Amino acid sequence: MFEIYYEAEDFKLDAPEDVVTSILEYGEKKLNMNGNFSLSFVDSQEIQSLNRDYRAKDEVTDILTFSQEDGEEFPSFTDEKEYGDVFINLDRMKENAHEFSSSEREELLRLCLHGLLHLTGHDHATNDFEKEEMLILQEQLLASYLKL
Repeated sequence: MFEIYYEAEDFKLDAPEDVVTSILEYGEKKLNMNGNFSLSFVDSQEIQSLNRDYRAKDEVTDILTFSQEDGEEFPSFTDEKEYGDVFINLDRMKENAHEFSSSEREELLRLCLHGLLHLTGHDHATNDFEKEEMLILQEQLLASYLKL
């Protein structure tokens, strides 16, 4: 189960809730997720603030993932896992789409999957899409979703 939050109402124009819900449900199924997480859409200022406050990096980024795997285990009275929180910067999403010659929709889907992969324990040291296992899996998931 997941919750989607928008820092501003007009962010729904760039990240329509039906599109986001569809890719998150797909990712949950493919990654065998059984638990809770949140996804928030924010602007560059907010993501820079989060990055500075929680990662000691005073810079803008496209996505931040705060996984419960990174901290102490929380006691639970259910079989559902608490995965954590994902923050996507819609400003940077648009820049990425332009830089990589992809559509904004495709970049939105890619970032959503990227966040889910981090929440499920995947990581990458570089952004090499040909060598990093996580990024290869991300692109495979994206390609199979786009074929639906």
